[in-house]
Amino acid sequence: MWIGPSLPPSLAGLRTLGPYAVLVLGVALALRFNRGRALIVLASLLAAYAGYRYAQGLGGFAEKAVYTALVVLVPLNALVAMALPERGVAYHGSYRWLVLLGGEALLILWIAAAGRSELSGLAWQGVLEHWVFRSPPTPLAGRILFGAAFVAAVWRAWPKHTPLDLGLAAALVAFFIAAEWAASPPVFGAFLSGAGAAVLVAFVQESHRLAFRDELTALPGRRALDEQLRALGPHYTIAMIDVDHFKKFNDTHGHDIGDQVLKLVAARLAEVGGGGLAFRYGGEEFSVLFPGRSLKEALPYLETTRAAIERYKMAVRGEERPRHEEAGIRRRGDSAPAKLLSVTVSMGAADPEVERQPPAQVLKAADEALYRAKKSGRNRVCT
Repeated sequence: MWIGPSLPPSLAGLRTLGPYAVLVLGVALALRFNRGRALIVLASLLAAYAGYRYAQGLGGFAEKAVYTALVVLVPLNALVAMALPERGVAYHGSYRWLVLLGGEALLILWIAAAGRSELSGLAWQGVLEHWVFRSPPTPLAGRILFGAAFVAAVWRAWPKHTPLDLGLAAALVAFFIAAEWAASPPVFGAFLSGAGAAVLVAFVQESHRLAFRDELTALPGRRALDEQLRALGPHYTIAMIDVDHFKKFNDTHGHDIGDQVLKLVAARLAEVGGGGLAFRYGGEEFSVLFPGRSLKEALPYLETTRAAIERYKMAVRGEERPRHEEAGIRRRGDSAPAKLLSVTVSMGAADPEVERQPPAQVLKAADEALYRAKKSGRNRVCT
């Protein structure tokens, strides 16, 4: 803001209207994608900027009261939103948030009117003079709530590093900086725009993640594989992997065990060496791509991964075992697991037989090799 050139007169309105445009767009995207937490944070930021602009013409205690209320209520709303489970926007209890935001707006107006009407009285002036709410710049209560909301946002994002939760954490940081520089309207507006922009970028990243990454196994999905195939050089190897007797696992032990099997296989494939990239192709099928490696170079890594999957013994969760992970860890070792299951996979691999052979043909050749592996007894790698 200090070093950069000033906006030309024709764009000067962006200083005040820019934050509105960014935050309104963020609210619209939160509604469109049914993201409740993002909607609460963005709507709170939008209301905060509107309140800030409104209070600038009040002066005196009213301006200070509005500022204090905003820097306390915005992180409080974010903290509550982070503490509650994500239920989207359109659920039966969503009207409560509308009531809360409306009530907060009335509360801010009531506080701002302290001393100017008989209804408000003078009590609020004494409350805001308490050291917990005293400012400038940001009162202690606001700083505590900012810290708690930021920690809650990071906790929500951990360990999957979900882009939207990280974007909300970044938006809180941007609003905190804006609150510290509230005496400068251009800086306040710039960081409010930055808060909204952080969430907009997070929406883009979240959409990409949902489109390109499999939610169950956390591996990149088939669309991500297609992107990689289009960018390959002349030398590469493609492997197709299928879980042996997967339908039997589902029919015998249930879909929960089937999901555990898929997660197990995905975790081992993600650790494949040789620069291999693992993808979930669909159902119980996976793919591993070795850019820059020939079939002969990739086979040892595939065989090592196949053997690692075969050696792993998966404990079936008993009916009496706690569902919560921490409780399960505490009870681990008290008794032997009810049943241990072993999983095997069949693999088929291929590389281009001639230069510039289309990846689609190599993928088909790997699929045919997988069929030979299953037909010849499963739990093996065929070419």
